[in-house]
Amino acid sequence: MTIAVQSPYSSEQVAAWLRGLLTVAWADGNFDAQEQQSIASITKDELAPSIQWDSLEVITPEELAAMLGKGTPAAANFLRTAIMVAIADGTYSASEDQVLHQLCQALEQPETLLESLRHTLEHPEQITATNDLTKCQIDQALDPLRNWLDGLDIQDPRVARFLCKMIPAQCPFERDVTLFGRKIVHIPPMCKLNPLYEQLVGLRFRALSYLADECGEDVSAYI
Repeated sequence: MTIAVQSPYSSEQVAAWLRGLLTVAWADGNFDAQEQQSIASITKDELAPSIQWDSLEVITPEELAAMLGKGTPAAANFLRTAIMVAIADGTYSASEDQVLHQLCQALEQPETLLESLRHTLEHPEQITATNDLTKCQIDQALDPLRNWLDGLDIQDPRVARFLCKMIPAQCPFERDVTLFGRKIVHIPPMCKLNPLYEQLVGLRFRALSYLADECGEDVSAYI
């Protein structure tokens, strides 16, 4: 039996949260018209009934900060999920870095969180000259970010459901995911390419546990 859970977030805040994640996902600007329904099915049911999904648009950093607050736990938790979305395809682009940089500033979150991630840029010369690190050094540099991401506190069933749908149950074959004719992300086999794959898997497990243990929901559809 489903248990009524008191979320610390309003429906408007959750809608802004998901708009923020879509803003990060669309940062690359690479669009095509192949699998529009995939992400639509991920997010449609999680929005408040009063929100019109078909008119859902990207959100500015200032709008997001106005909804989630600056320097708040909600802002930090949003940024954790935003970084997960940015790295979901196993690569980190300059356009994604620019969007996350703006979000860090608006939400008053430490931009040092992005420094290690910049070592994994597709084209590091676009932002930083530190392109001479070995794979082992880059992996070690990512450890503080991994620890921070593992601190994500899931407190809302709508966000938890989004994460369970967004993160595959097992290492997937490569695929393109598009929404409204816009290619959101190309996902290669995640376990081979994604430096934060273990964080994604751990986050999905915590989201499943939250829905099952705290909300009393049947999570078999996500397994």
